[in-house]
Amino acid sequence: MTLDIREYRCMVAGKEIIIETGRLAQQAGGAVTARMGDTMLFCSTTMGSPRPGLDFFPLSVDYEEKMYAGGRVPGGFFRREGRPSEGAILTSRVIDRTLRPLFPKNMRNDVQVILISLSHDKEHHVDMLGIIAASTALMISNIPWNGPVAGARVGLIDGELRVNPTYSEMEASTLDLRVSGTAEAINMVECNADEVDEDIMLEALFMAHEAVQDIIALQQRIRGEIGKDKLEPSVDNLDEGLLAAARARVEAPIREVMSAHSDRSARRAPLQAIKADLLSAYAAGNGASEPVNPAHVERAYDQVMKDVVRGRIVHDGVRPDGRDFASMRPLAADVGLVPRVHGSGMFMRGETQVLTIATLGTPREAQFMDGLSPEDDKRYMHHYNFPPYSTGETYPLRGPRRREIGHGALAEKALLSMLPTEEQFPYVLRLVSEVMSSNGSTSMASVCGSTLALLDAGVPIKNPVGGIAMGLIKEGDKVAVLTDIQGMEDHLGDMDFKVAGSAAGITALQMDIKIAGVTREIMRQALAQAKDARMEILDVMQAAMPEPRESLSDFAPRMESIKIAVDKIGAVIGPGGKNVRGLQDDHNVKVDIQEDGLVFVAGESGAEVVKALDKIRAMVEDPEIGQIYTGKVTRTENYGAFVEFLPGTEGMVHISQLADYRVKSVEEEVSVGDEIMVMVINIDGTGRVRLSRQAVLEGWDVEEAMRRDAAGSRRGGDRRGGGDRRGPRRGGGDRRSGGGGDRRGGGQRDRRS
Repeated sequence: MTLDIREYRCMVAGKEIIIETGRLAQQAGGAVTARMGDTMLFCSTTMGSPRPGLDFFPLSVDYEEKMYAGGRVPGGFFRREGRPSEGAILTSRVIDRTLRPLFPKNMRNDVQVILISLSHDKEHHVDMLGIIAASTALMISNIPWNGPVAGARVGLIDGELRVNPTYSEMEASTLDLRVSGTAEAINMVECNADEVDEDIMLEALFMAHEAVQDIIALQQRIRGEIGKDKLEPSVDNLDEGLLAAARARVEAPIREVMSAHSDRSARRAPLQAIKADLLSAYAAGNGASEPVNPAHVERAYDQVMKDVVRGRIVHDGVRPDGRDFASMRPLAADVGLVPRVHGSGMFMRGETQVLTIATLGTPREAQFMDGLSPEDDKRYMHHYNFPPYSTGETYPLRGPRRREIGHGALAEKALLSMLPTEEQFPYVLRLVSEVMSSNGSTSMASVCGSTLALLDAGVPIKNPVGGIAMGLIKEGDKVAVLTDIQGMEDHLGDMDFKVAGSAAGITALQMDIKIAGVTREIMRQALAQAKDARMEILDVMQAAMPEPRESLSDFAPRMESIKIAVDKIGAVIGPGGKNVRGLQDDHNVKVDIQEDGLVFVAGESGAEVVKALDKIRAMVEDPEIGQIYTGKVTRTENYGAFVEFLPGTEGMVHISQLADYRVKSVEEEVSVGDEIMVMVINIDGTGRVRLSRQAVLEGWDVEEAMRRDAAGSRRGGDRRGGGDRRGPRRGGGDRRSGGGGDRRGGGQRDRRS
């Protein structure tokens, strides 16, 4: 069989993108591979028959992260890919949100878009490349679609905006902006940033849009050369006669109710009565000439409702709850609502209410990442839950859906750049946002609640972060940009544009639209209104919790860290883990040792954590001439005693250095197991250490210790000093333990104290 393989190349911001068709999956509606560097994706698009009774467009977009793409065997018992990772789900969502608005309205055919990672070089990202692959596959397929689109990433590196930076380049970036769009306008935005101001963000948005124009033009050329004839979609449009009749019957009553009631709960009953009256008018045997599908009647009612609400906003300047375009609903914030948890914060905006709980954990509780991304673990996690009671509904509880994962990831990104470093605050952080009540923008309320919970937990964040959701109603040339959209405005509007940030700048963006795209001026106005709203929100949060608590919760683990040399890690672990297990058992702590030598010690008792840290310091400390240590006698010989003064490190105290008087025998002065204070007076070329107890008792300084050691060496090693003084030693005390006679002198200190 001869394959018609075509290859197309295009440069985007200095990086070559290679698109190939015809080699793989000939039975799919459209199939391509897209490559940047050694990262390669396969994408197939296929359309099926319509499913009877559906009242939505059944589009599915799935990105499958294959471990072979990175030369890895999957983890787990079965050693094969399982459920998609969070990263794969977020990639699927970004692609879905880009493609969905461009399908024919009311289309009911099944459409399936499947992307597979064939190769991943850990340098080039897959998400924006996936948008290009999916768009090209749809363009050459028989599926009706109003593309093409393309996506690009923008970073801010050393103050310079850069398109499509690699993973390694992004490590130094203060901006991770992902933008997709058509030839005319932007239609999807996803972003996390480190307090980037609105002007730079606007410049970055349209730099990305400009960067993708060549790849959009290439897709048009590919379509012209090899594109299949488009099939007619199954479109479930409303009957115009039914819509006109419904409009005549319910438009005026709906408008009257909307004018009379700005409160959602107050207008719920009269609106339900209007809908019920319309449904009964079309029920079989109730005056209608023939029965009409109740689902179609409901759609007609919803369309009239949508037209009334949008018309009142655009033409009358009146929103459903009576606000003007830039006003927010009443705000409220509180902290410390839940006992025993490490931190809690509650944020309300109108009927939207979110309670966020913060938990502090040890490094071993970080999330392990088993994916193709270079990131192998996560120290900070945000999870978002949207239970049925939050909207007054009932349905079975299941695991988190893509929406919940996406909202949690957005709130996580909003706060990521504000967190202290691991060295500054070594805890693992988990935030859980429980949506208690929902009427629009729960994800941005989660950002606010998370900030409050972190402050309540005593986490020293850089700046508080607030979030707001912006909306858009566009009717012809008339445009209304709405601040703080509620549920009805989100459902009936054209845009959901979420903006989070601190007083200094933006930390996260997410935009979804239902129209073809938005212009630069609309984006500028939305960002400006969002900034004003953000400042108002931050004032309310500041009043509730102006700064982090000075101390952690009594129920939070106490944790300290120390950095040791990498070659000392083995000394801390010990043979078979003996040393680290001993530390944990003796002091009831957890010890986590990182590959770079960063050691974390956590426990319920701060005093025990400090003791364990002191022991670790002693384990890795190198002996230093002139330093004083408390050590334990491990064995005795006729010529002196051997003392372990650091864990695993011994030195010898010559009999002449055991006291500040003449000692007849070692055993009369010290016994195995005794603890004595000694000074290091010499370390020879082989690492052998000579110690002196006399130096401690007589208060030698470093110079004197070295001089006397050298003099003793010239006399052959018998360094008895101070004469035979058998009376009470200076300071008194027990000869064997050193007692009060052990005097720290010469500015030295006991390294164990």
